Amino acid sequence: MARVTVEDAVEQIGNRFDMILVAARRARQIAVQGKDPMVEEMNDKPTVIALREIELGLVTAHTLDADERQTVREREAAEIAAVAAIAEGRSLSL
Repeated sequence: MARVTVEDAVEQIGNRFDMILVAARRARQIAVQGKDPMVEEMNDKPTVIALREIELGLVTAHTLDADERQTVREREAAEIAAVAAIAEGRSLSL
């Protein structure tokens, strides 16, 4: 099944090299960052899940880039809120 999945995933992305990069990024999101799979896991490893998501057109380089930008925006907003809270706390105690 993985062989067929790889071929179908290549067709979705365009070439093997970009497909490998996209699959690795998505697998890392699932395995390390704890992102939820968009397909049923069926006891598959994160790399196989990533390939199945690519095959179905659920994941592309563009969707991964958009997700990363959103994560960065959320992280920056949290940092700004934390700095503002610290600054308010200090100005109130002065």
